[in-house]
Amino acid sequence: MVWLRIVVAVLALGALAVAAVPLAVIIDLSSGGTGYGLCPGGLGACELGYGRALELSVYLVLGLFLFVALVRLAVKAYDASRRLNVRR
Repeated sequence: MVWLRIVVAVLALGALAVAAVPLAVIIDLSSGGTGYGLCPGGLGACELGYGRALELSVYLVLGLFLFVALVRLAVKAYDASRRLNVRR
């Protein structure tokens, strides 16, 4: 049962990491960086089309939903294992 708790914790941290990506990109761009490769010439020379931003948003939302779904499955598995141990 401890391993299920560890899995839930790792998945929750993964979901937080995916949610923090846009903030990290904005902070990098505001400090003169390239936005982790999003704008190679910096913010002044950044010419992203609407499609690239939408594509990045879709990837982030799908990744976040995937992590949340995996967390729910792991929690359900943890609850099921607890119920099995209580009945014995």
